[in-house]
Amino acid sequence: MSALLQDVFSERMPTAIETESAGQLLSIMSGLIKDDEPARLKLALGQNKPAEVVLSPAIASTFVEILRLISSGKGFRLLPVDAELTTQEAADLLNVSRPFLIKLLESGKIPFTKTGRHRRIKAENLFTYKAKRDGDRDDALSDMARYDAENAFL
Repeated sequence: MSALLQDVFSERMPTAIETESAGQLLSIMSGLIKDDEPARLKLALGQNKPAEVVLSPAIASTFVEILRLISSGKGFRLLPVDAELTTQEAADLLNVSRPFLIKLLESGKIPFTKTGRHRRIKAENLFTYKAKRDGDRDDALSDMARYDAENAFL
């Protein structure tokens, strides 16, 4: 089977050849990226037809993160912000149980729509909830650390 026809990485783990290739490309890309500057790649298209590609800082850093995942042998999944997720997909992304997610939905903490009997969650709403949850968690941990430091010698 052609490499182009194989399943995407959300369905499988990278092969040894893909891991090695990603590592080589990661080394090259890491040397090209400078903070807030576009990355310029020169590609040899064959038959002495070079082409230059300019990647914005956001695209370059995203590409590097993907290469980092592949080179470490990890699978990953790309998810468009406007995607609609099932309750199980959303629960998996939040790393919670499906019943717990449904309680969050029914309490109004995460907006959702219903298609028949099925709930659908927009990825954007899920990411907003996750960012707030993670921020609240970070604040609580900071408060606990500060309290512990203040009361360490009592």
